[in-house]
Amino acid sequence: MAKKVAKKKSKRNYRSEYDNYHSSDEQKKNRAGRNKTRREALKDGRVTKGDGMDMHHKDGNPRNTSKSNTRVMKKGTNRAKK
Repeated sequence: MAKKVAKKKSKRNYRSEYDNYHSSDEQKKNRAGRNKTRREALKDGRVTKGDGMDMHHKDGNPRNTSKSNTRVMKKGTNRAKK
């Protein structure tokens, strides 16, 4: 009978990940666009705090914050989309 050998996972380096990806100017602008869209939806009453919903950008561009480009979706559904 063959034994299964568990692979050792390397630890994720969150500091390095932030420094190399999340702190880039492009990602900061994308994050600001997503936050702006969420704030506008909160103001319009389309979402509420803690409702488990995400703002989906139809064209995939988080900087395009027009109402015609966004819609409210469940987090799991939105984050499963590629």
